[in-house]
Amino acid sequence: MNAAGEPLAPDRLAAMIDHTLLRPDATPADVSRLCAEAAACGFHAVCVNPLWVAPARRALAGAPVAVCSVIAFPFGATPSANKAAEAARAVADGASEIDMVIAIGALKAGDHEAVRADIAAVRQAVPAALLKVILETALLTEAEKVAACSLAVAAGADFVKTSTGYGGGGATVADVALMRRIVGPKIGVKASGGIRDLATANAMIAAGASRIGASASLVLVGAAKMPADSY
Repeated sequence: MNAAGEPLAPDRLAAMIDHTLLRPDATPADVSRLCAEAAACGFHAVCVNPLWVAPARRALAGAPVAVCSVIAFPFGATPSANKAAEAARAVADGASEIDMVIAIGALKAGDHEAVRADIAAVRQAVPAALLKVILETALLTEAEKVAACSLAVAAGADFVKTSTGYGGGGATVADVALMRRIVGPKIGVKASGGIRDLATANAMIAAGASRIGASASLVLVGAAKMPADSY
């Protein structure tokens, strides 16, 4: 919503959306379609698995649409060096934005230094990329969400992000508001997971989201009915 509390116009909302395709059965034709939709609708980015970064970059040549790749997706249970290498490869293939999954188990064990170092390793590997840190909020207590946000900021992240969409729950207004309160106005907040209609997207933005991740993006901007495979 805008400063007056009114829903955003479709073009302004589109510019805040990462048009997402992370299904394990995605095909080259699916990726090509995703990119064509993103270019036609004016979405900020496409978000794809690392395998599809280079094809997406080629498909979007000349279009003002960023390519985002997920790292250590969806569990985050990957050694930091592997996460860093995966991120560096994605950037080399054409990604300008990286969405990495936090070391969830380390966070829940209270090993905050391991979590910070994990994020910092990816930050160091891709210094020019926009780095978003996926917290998987459905698996965390409120105290863990607060800690994760603070650690992401300390490690140099540009955004914190709610969810993978595969962790048993998605974005909530309460979590977005909490994340915005903790990171302040200079760090981005990406709401992702379960955003299937315009009312939900606007509620997330009103709560403090500066980016929306969705596979139902066409629905959000009024370009299609609800896809059957949206999560």
